[in-house]
Amino acid sequence: MNKCVHKGCGKPFNDPNEECVYHPGPPIFHEGQKGWKCCKPRVLTFDEFLSIPPCTTGKHSTVDDTPAIEPTAKPQDTADVTPPPPKPISVTNGHSVRPSASQRPQAPQQPASAPSAPPPESESDDPSVTVPANKTCRRRGCNATSSADTVSADRSDENCVYHPGQALFHEGSKGWTCCKRRVLEFDEFMKIEGCKRKKRHLFVGSGKKDVGEEALKTVSNVDHQDGRHDFYQTPTTVIASLYLKKVDKQRSKIDFASPTEIILDLPTTDMKRYKTTMPLFAPIDIAKSSSKIMGTKIELTLVKLEIATWSALRSDEERTSEITQIGPAGRA
Repeated sequence: MNKCVHKGCGKPFNDPNEECVYHPGPPIFHEGQKGWKCCKPRVLTFDEFLSIPPCTTGKHSTVDDTPAIEPTAKPQDTADVTPPPPKPISVTNGHSVRPSASQRPQAPQQPASAPSAPPPESESDDPSVTVPANKTCRRRGCNATSSADTVSADRSDENCVYHPGQALFHEGSKGWTCCKRRVLEFDEFMKIEGCKRKKRHLFVGSGKKDVGEEALKTVSNVDHQDGRHDFYQTPTTVIASLYLKKVDKQRSKIDFASPTEIILDLPTTDMKRYKTTMPLFAPIDIAKSSSKIMGTKIELTLVKLEIATWSALRSDEERTSEITQIGPAGRA
């Protein structure tokens, strides 16, 4: 059996025509943010980085065709830089003049401290939770995959080799806080063998992690912190903005279910989810209406079925006191 080398896949396969979901671009690490060049999500922790869903569908491969990472300028080693000597103290009329603060030598800036570690998860699989096939071990650096026989197997012969520490990226070098080895390339970093061993892999844990998304009751509004939606209108259209960051475009669903109802299911890459059915103030033309997911918001373009003013976006919201006139004023 072969193992796919595509980034984000890594599954064993026999059929070369089997569908593969992966990242075709190289990883990007810049100023603490982590992501893939082929898609937009950016996260802060390494565990979140590994959880970014792949963005491309193709076929499994045993040849790594990922483009090379663009070289970056090597940072100057501050340890070898000798600060210039301070200017001599001048004497004027018998009084010494000290150099200004800008003229004094500055100590090299210390690197920023590593982000705090996430809370520990369950140390072993809950026996009452079913282990699905092709599930990857959650321990960092292990990458073992469960098989269809894992549920019925004794599992006493499993040997998990992993890293108990956190991923560490500093000035181009990559490694783990739990061991000393450091490498430059991301592929080499992913191959660093674990430094700790444990009986049995951690495929599902307590079973709560996969359902541990935070349910959002509302979306925030840049201008209104009380959770109201921002919208404006023309005689024929309503343009509404729902402000929500890090929306996962691949998994999100916006369904114009009926002329008076929109079904929203908006998961984010940081384990949050906004899910609701939005009752509209007035009916819309669902064939002509559209939606667009942007960096910090979801924009809904709703085409009215009737030329009338909307005093709210949702039918269950309080109406505004503002009266907007559409069209020419009538004669008295």
